[in-house]
Amino acid sequence: MIRLSELRLPLAQAEAPESALSAAAAAKLSIPESDIATLTVFKRSFDARKAELLAVYIVDIELADPASEAALLARFDKDPHVQPTPDMAWRPPVTAPADWNGERPVVVGFGPCGIFAALVLAQIGLKPIVLERGKPVRERTQDTWGLWRKRALNPESNVQFGEGGAGLFSDGKLYSQVRDPRHLGRKVMQEFVDAGAPEEILYVAHPHVGTFKLVKVVENLREQIVALGGEIRFQRRVVDVLLDQELPAPAIRALAVENLETGDVEELPARHVVLALGHSARDSFSMLYRHGVDMVAKPFSIGVRIEHPQGVIDRARWGQHAGHPLLGAADYKLVHHAQHGEGAGRTVYSFCMCPGGTVVAAASEPGGVVTNGMSQYSRNERNANAGMVVGIDPADYPRDAAAFVEALGDSFGVEALPEGQVHPLAGIVLQRQLEVGAYQLGGGRYAAPAQRVGDFLAQRPSSGPGEVLPSYKPGVHWTDLHAALPPFVTAAMREALPAFGRKIRGYDMPDAVLTGVETRTSSPLNIRRGDDLQSLNVRGLYPAGEGAGYAGGILSAGIDGIRVGEAVALAVLGAAQG
Repeated sequence: MIRLSELRLPLAQAEAPESALSAAAAAKLSIPESDIATLTVFKRSFDARKAELLAVYIVDIELADPASEAALLARFDKDPHVQPTPDMAWRPPVTAPADWNGERPVVVGFGPCGIFAALVLAQIGLKPIVLERGKPVRERTQDTWGLWRKRALNPESNVQFGEGGAGLFSDGKLYSQVRDPRHLGRKVMQEFVDAGAPEEILYVAHPHVGTFKLVKVVENLREQIVALGGEIRFQRRVVDVLLDQELPAPAIRALAVENLETGDVEELPARHVVLALGHSARDSFSMLYRHGVDMVAKPFSIGVRIEHPQGVIDRARWGQHAGHPLLGAADYKLVHHAQHGEGAGRTVYSFCMCPGGTVVAAASEPGGVVTNGMSQYSRNERNANAGMVVGIDPADYPRDAAAFVEALGDSFGVEALPEGQVHPLAGIVLQRQLEVGAYQLGGGRYAAPAQRVGDFLAQRPSSGPGEVLPSYKPGVHWTDLHAALPPFVTAAMREALPAFGRKIRGYDMPDAVLTGVETRTSSPLNIRRGDDLQSLNVRGLYPAGEGAGYAGGILSAGIDGIRVGEAVALAVLGAAQG
């Protein structure tokens, strides 16, 4: 097959593009249209840079005479927009015997990374055991609504913990900028479609599923894993790892697992464990640190959610075409490098943009406020929202023992650190400081501190909303967000807002709403691993996904889950055959 890129159609033709694309492909290749046997859209995006908005396509074509494809490709060998269609099929690197009854690998966590690690292990035939501290997706959804509607937080079942992971309560975005030479992202997307996601996610430029559709997709993926011999154990929290202290390095031999329904703790033998913990499993990070598992503090970002009327974003992005059903609710991506004052040198950027969505309470610990964004598949709520966050690095994290004791209940040996060294858990300390501070600034009961953009720029407190009504539940408390974040963060944001307003007209409108705080943009630490994807110093532990610092969203987490699942399968079956 042949892949053609940069085929452009007027928006009117994009509503029924089949014949126009076939004609455009034939014209590009200088062949009769009748020579094209099949044409499949691989990707569709929109170019709004000129007055006429255009739909831009990548298509795969098959010729009526397949033998002529090689000659045609040779004729266009200098054209980057005419290439062979890559082979995107996933093939397992190894397969267990049909009667396999050997070691069962264990996957800890059932978010996107854990789901796909377990799925490929099941497809390979290894019947994985999955341990998820939270509840099945529908029960988890009820618990999450309990916080949003009744201000009742369940620390083990919320936006962060439970089947589907943190990505379930989001826009369900399925795009990523990670390098993917093996096209594992295509497997993730195809598995989602096979599990009930809309088929359009395979070709739209910025695919999304939405929370409610993800619920059924996740359930179907779970059922597939179980049908292949896997086992999902909910409300099972790993409270310890049991190691064999042998040379040349310690190795995992079992997990201590607490049944959260009964309080009982059992020892589960395990020699190959995927740690798909997610970015909020702070107790697990602390436990692994105590065992000396190699980890380091890493950069992440902090800030707020910003809300505008969706119509403002649509008009700025699509102009006269705003509201066209093919375009849907517009999104955006913004970056500004601050140059002045306390924020100089900091990068401010939009994060997890949710068109036509809501700002949601994402706390997982009592006495803290965390914000996130969420959209349904329809993206038809009145506001657009996104994280407006500032990059920070370990040099910004707390280093004194008192801060650790206050935030984590333990100094974790901070006093003994060499001068200048940043503790691996220091980012968690900062997160907790900000989240507790936001809870207090919001007046308690999980209300979030909020401020209008005009007041934020003028550095004065807000007393109420203007044109834009905040969507955050269980409610906001109007205040001054400068008290919620470090001065260098707020200074960088004040510089970025007018700059963003020059890129998207209305972005810095005085009545836009800022709601704080956004602290869970990514994991604040990295559990380091080697080329074999195992921990650098504990054999049999496979740090994976966003929590370990190897992903940044649903798609990249799924890709990493596949890679780690494959590595585990090779290790298990290689050991069995050896």
